[in-house]
Amino acid sequence: MFHPLSLRTSGDQRADGRYEYARAAFDEKDFAAAADLARQVLDRAPDFPAAHALLGRAMAALDERDGAVDALRRALALAPEDELGVRLDLARLGALPAESAITDAYVRALFDNYAPRFDRHLTETLGYTGPEAVMAALVRANGQGPLHFGTVLDLGCGTGLMARALLGGFTAIAGVDLSPLMLDRARRTGLYDSLHEGHLTPFLTEWAAASVDLVVAADVLIYLSSLDAVFAGACRVLKPGGLFAYTVQAHPGEGVILGSDGRYAHSRTALAALAAEHGFQTLIFDAVSVRQDRDQAVPGYLAVLRRPD
Repeated sequence: MFHPLSLRTSGDQRADGRYEYARAAFDEKDFAAAADLARQVLDRAPDFPAAHALLGRAMAALDERDGAVDALRRALALAPEDELGVRLDLARLGALPAESAITDAYVRALFDNYAPRFDRHLTETLGYTGPEAVMAALVRANGQGPLHFGTVLDLGCGTGLMARALLGGFTAIAGVDLSPLMLDRARRTGLYDSLHEGHLTPFLTEWAAASVDLVVAADVLIYLSSLDAVFAGACRVLKPGGLFAYTVQAHPGEGVILGSDGRYAHSRTALAALAAEHGFQTLIFDAVSVRQDRDQAVPGYLAVLRRPD
């Protein structure tokens, strides 16, 4: 359970101290104690959204669904942009549609908190290999010729891991990310010609049609339910023959689901339909795992699509 930087305090020092005890109890899976302590916090600070969220999560863990939904809805009313990510909890409880569970504000807060330890945790703890896997797939898709792209767009660039993997293989690269703290770390690499803070689909609209050689989306589409606008935007900005490489989490059914890890998983058939609808030629579509969760490989897909000449 993360704790957004913007919502760390209720304004009452004693309430904040009690809240930290409640968080610790929750982390230790003592959900009854966490719920009791959260209620004590709310007695002193009734408009503290993080305490309502914690109470809701603790009650959900105790199978007290109605009380959990009430507490989570109160948290959302107090913090409607949902930096706390309670829409995910409400979706799991069947109180919100799954397709609206993840907001930009939640992703921004998540990665602003994650930024200082992102690279080490992702590569050492989660075994993340997304950029390397994408690079290897691009080499395969390119055949025997030298791998070099003119202009590259890195969607959800994070700290710049994709740019590092592509180093020497591009003339110019631009990145976009929701998290300003992640962008600060990407800027320090010195690899990007420009970095943009915001959502990836408006970013794509800022580029002229047929002006880009490669669009990369490594481990970012897992935060989107609908990928139609991304595929459309990528197809529009790519030059004829340009490539769109992406990774997603996978599930064996149809359409898209919200997984237990709070990420969207897309089906092979849905992704194939999107590629066909937007006129892409599929060069590579592999079942892969680019990271782990609780020491288990997370199933996914890696694709390289080509915009026809």
